Amino acid sequence: MSELILSAKGLVKTYRQRSGKYGFGSTTIHALDDVAVSVRRGSTLAVVGESGSGKSTLARCLLQLQPLDAGEVYFEGSNLAGLSGSELRAARRHLQMVFQDPFASLNPRMKIGEIVGEGLLIHHMGNAAERRDRVVRMLERVGLSQADMQKYPHEFSGGQRQRIGIARALVLEPRLVVCDEPVSALDVSIQAQILLLLKELQQEMGLSYLFISHDLRVVRHMADEIAVMHRGRVVEQGDVAQIYADPQQEYTRKLLNSIPGQHRLAH
Repeated sequence: MSELILSAKGLVKTYRQRSGKYGFGSTTIHALDDVAVSVRRGSTLAVVGESGSGKSTLARCLLQLQPLDAGEVYFEGSNLAGLSGSELRAARRHLQMVFQDPFASLNPRMKIGEIVGEGLLIHHMGNAAERRDRVVRMLERVGLSQADMQKYPHEFSGGQRQRIGIARALVLEPRLVVCDEPVSALDVSIQAQILLLLKELQQEMGLSYLFISHDLRVVRHMADEIAVMHRGRVVEQGDVAQIYADPQQEYTRKLLNSIPGQHRLAH
């Protein structure tokens, strides 16, 4: 069995929300409540659940984009919370993210070559000519061209913009990529193309994926393992075939039964 590239345990993240007739009171929202997940090297863990279950909060906290109230996140054996600022920046080269909305995640004032190459510049990787070559190769690999470097995001379709987002993440040659609902904003006809691209790149580059989604039709073809989240907790985790064939939790059965055309599971 392959080694773990990411391991997290005891993750807690809470928010205070105003409540009461005049907003003078407050309630505590448990976005993450003692969550534990792990990703094996070269494999895909899908985190699934309804909106508000804590999936995206989990993604941001794993990447240290939001602070945790409690818990530990280990990436390749190092506790990310224990790293200094410079050490965390260095680690983030190997921890990249593909965002949900390809329209909002690209700076409209930057050319595509600048967007894809920005991370190379930040991490001081190569000289200008080497960075340009890497950007060109990555754009071509995701189905775009060298000529696209001089264009702006508004000149591309949603599917093309997501390919740009993928190129931006992978040009740094990361080892783990968090995909936060990467196809939910795209037309169904385009979703399959992007998913196939992600699978091909995973095989070529030996990538590990944490794949966030609410759509179990999508993760069935992407994931090796599935973690089911509900109200800030992981209620079930296991091999993808086992989860689909014999879910142990009522909430998991509910999610599976909601898939159009899915054979309904017995309760």
